[in-house]
Parts: sequence; C-alpha cells; structure tokens
Amino acid sequence: MCGRPIPSTARSSRHHLTPKLKGGAQAETVRLHQICHNAIHANFSEAELAARLTEPDILREDAALAPFLSWIRKKPADFHALTRRAASKRGPRRGRMA
Repeated sequence: MCGRPIPSTARSSRHHLTPKLKGGAQAETVRLHQICHNAIHANFSEAELAARLTEPDILREDAALAPFLSWIRKKPADFHALTRRAASKRGPRRGRMA
C-alpha cells in the first residue's frame, strides 16, 4: 500500500480486499503494515470498502488516504503509531454530564 518493505520486525496484518462482513472471508487478502491497515479502517466503512475500494490501486489513489500515504512513505519500514479515526467516521462528541 505505502510502497515500503514489510520487514519481519514490523507490525503487519492481512487486509481482506472484500471485507469479511461483506462476503470476503475467502476472498483475496494483501499483507500491509499494521499502521496502513489501521488507516484504511479509520477512513472507510466496511460497506464503502466493499462497494468501491476492493483493489489496492483504488485504495492507494483515494483522496481520503493520500495524505496519510504521503506522510508514511517517509517513515522507517518498521514504524508504528496509534491511528485516529477519521472525523467523518467519528460519532458526535460526548459532552460532560453535570
């Protein structure tokens, strides 16, 4: 996804190109850095992934993921950090109760 190698020391996982919840349990997977995998799921719903983002090239070119990919390409291959959910996927802010 990001163009960096995935060394054995890096956190990584398999991404189902068609989400398991949308019938992709036996479908093709790709190995990604965990931070890249997290960024995908922080930005897109399962329905959106299944409907239009079932190919790595399509994901890579999506405007929502492009800034992350541009940033992560400059990091070491085993870099990992926490991933924040995209504002478009966050629920309403919860206020403090009095």
